[in-house]
Amino acid sequence: MDEAALRRKIASLLVVGFRGDRVNRDDWIVRAIRAGLGGVILFDRDLETDSERNIRSPQQVTALIKDLKDASPGRLIVSIDQEGGRTSRLNPANGFAATKSQAEIGAENSATATREWARGLVASLTQIGVNLNYAPVVDLNVNPESRAIGKLGRSFSADPDVVVSNATEEIQVHRAAGVKTTLKHFPGSGSAAGNTDFEVVDVSSTWQPVELEPFRRLIRSGLADCVMAAHVLNTRLDPDRPASLSRPIVTDLLRGELGWQGPVVSDDMQAVAITRRYGSAEAAHLALQAGVDLLVFANQQVYEPDVFDKTLDTVVALVRRGQLTETHIDQSVARVDALRPKR
Repeated sequence: MDEAALRRKIASLLVVGFRGDRVNRDDWIVRAIRAGLGGVILFDRDLETDSERNIRSPQQVTALIKDLKDASPGRLIVSIDQEGGRTSRLNPANGFAATKSQAEIGAENSATATREWARGLVASLTQIGVNLNYAPVVDLNVNPESRAIGKLGRSFSADPDVVVSNATEEIQVHRAAGVKTTLKHFPGSGSAAGNTDFEVVDVSSTWQPVELEPFRRLIRSGLADCVMAAHVLNTRLDPDRPASLSRPIVTDLLRGELGWQGPVVSDDMQAVAITRRYGSAEAAHLALQAGVDLLVFANQQVYEPDVFDKTLDTVVALVRRGQLTETHIDQSVARVDALRPKR
């Protein structure tokens, strides 16, 4: 086994967050990118320090992204959560236009208005060089009181037709500009009372099969670039594990029943919903085994500058011990490659 080649393949399946609004060649994040890190995720605020993180102004973040891409030997994924409304890393506080929330857009439910809104979102992404957006949220607004979705205005609607038609417009605008999108949070977080970033969330008694509809229809119409697996526990689909670590949910349901052949991305692997029950090494193993291709470490719940090296060592050891095959890694690499920007 060529260990250097294996390390590079596994590195390409990781997305990591970092602190700083500029970088130099000795920073750990730049070293990780030079070693083949698959992507970065940018934030406006740092959760622990409650201060600015990566985004201060359009000019500054454009320069930052250029430096990150220049350090990469491959085609670096530069990702962000730009949903609109409250979940917008690019916002008036850092020099970008204000955007309506998905809930406001869904309430209007006008194809023309949705396209116009999406063009505004996407213009800010292309202006700075972001190539993967963790949006749209296609969760149904099953529980308007949900602290994760409804209360934050993150869902277009409780009606699958409204969700699908608005998500369709939004995705097409992204695609026209060369920005990839992510359907989230599979298999549906709209009924979640809590937020998986801060607690374990069980939707077993509140989840409804209709929540699969937006995913099913958007996949069928060829509009999915990527699907995000949620950290929610749904014992009706898997009695033991949250969706992001569940083979029955990711491989059997999403890939099998819904026919999704493209990349699956994790929600934040450092979220409390995961770390409280599973160590980081076990969580990475279970996620990859479940069929997740791209592991995201936001470095927000905890800040671990060594998370890239640590995860890389963990997964290399799993392959060496025969707990994951190199073929499995190769399949994930091929799927994730479809997400990467064209040169």
